[in-house]
Amino acid sequence: MGAFAIFRLPYEEQCQLMIQQEGQPEELPSVSSLSGKEGFVMAPFAADKRYPVIVIHPDTTLDIDIDDLEEGQQPWRETLENILAEPKQHEKVRKSSYSNYSIDFANFHSQVLEGEFSKIVLARCVRERYDEGRTPLMMFADACRRYPRMFVALISAWRCGTWLMATPEVLLEGLDKQWATMSLAGTMALEESQLDFDDPPSREPVGRYDFKWDIKNIQEQRFVSTYITESLEQVADFIEEKGPYTVRAGKLVHLRSDFNFTMSHPEDIGRLLTILYPTPAVCGLPKDNARDFILRNEFTSRQYYSGFAGPMGRDTATHLYVSLRCMRMDEEGCSLFAGGGIMAGSELEVEWKETEDKMCTMKDIMHTKQ
Repeated sequence: MGAFAIFRLPYEEQCQLMIQQEGQPEELPSVSSLSGKEGFVMAPFAADKRYPVIVIHPDTTLDIDIDDLEEGQQPWRETLENILAEPKQHEKVRKSSYSNYSIDFANFHSQVLEGEFSKIVLARCVRERYDEGRTPLMMFADACRRYPRMFVALISAWRCGTWLMATPEVLLEGLDKQWATMSLAGTMALEESQLDFDDPPSREPVGRYDFKWDIKNIQEQRFVSTYITESLEQVADFIEEKGPYTVRAGKLVHLRSDFNFTMSHPEDIGRLLTILYPTPAVCGLPKDNARDFILRNEFTSRQYYSGFAGPMGRDTATHLYVSLRCMRMDEEGCSLFAGGGIMAGSELEVEWKETEDKMCTMKDIMHTKQ
């Protein structure tokens, strides 16, 4: 059995392929164990024996042009197809109907209104079939073209299964003593007249444009930013915050703040990850209580959704992204995941619609272009 991860960083023209053919990926009990590790990391929402943190240690690493992903008979293509065809750890994910979601919403919302949480994230899952003839590699290539601003990754290993994601949220990236993270929260769907926002894609902050953010979204993003600042103060020597500003992710926009910081002891990255993960953007506040409540009460098991993934290096840059806009693929179809922050002012229909909008990121690449 082998494992691989192929990924494309935001705005890049090439993707990187990491293949482990010898042995199995390393399994770790917690993110704190990641200090000193290198390879490709896939972490779940909450690590346990069934869903550990895994590290793919590649014996082959290649740079590949996106246009070459669907053409030719390169040796790596057969290797990936063989790994994709291998049996994976399988647990059926319970899909969330509107009825299930509405029960969860009432439960989660009541906890916020009673003061147990200032914010808590509720997720759900749907099952979809992709068009006949579509392959994981084809969908990965399509995602790279559609979503130039996002981190796009296709990961396959026995323990975690096969996952495809196109996520806009950095958890942690950097090298040596220079590091960065972000606060990404608040969501609005782009209207037809706004689809040219930040197109062509820009690396620079583009301001608030003409989007009118409501109090709920502004407060949600501020909660996350405050949490990140307080978390970084435990390990950082210097912190600089920029934002918030509006950024595009597919057909959605979010409020984002950037944090650049220095760290005297970058070898202790496991401690920093333990502090940051999971962020309030996917969990809630207070973090530990919110995570426990989610694990006990959420209808759908998140597995590796809303964890994080990406390459980690000792002498090369680390790029870890929160596992959003993602789906787990199997021989019968896909399990698509999405969530949203529940606050005092949240409304059931609005939150349901937000998860629908977020799932479109993956749904749009599951079908042959007309």
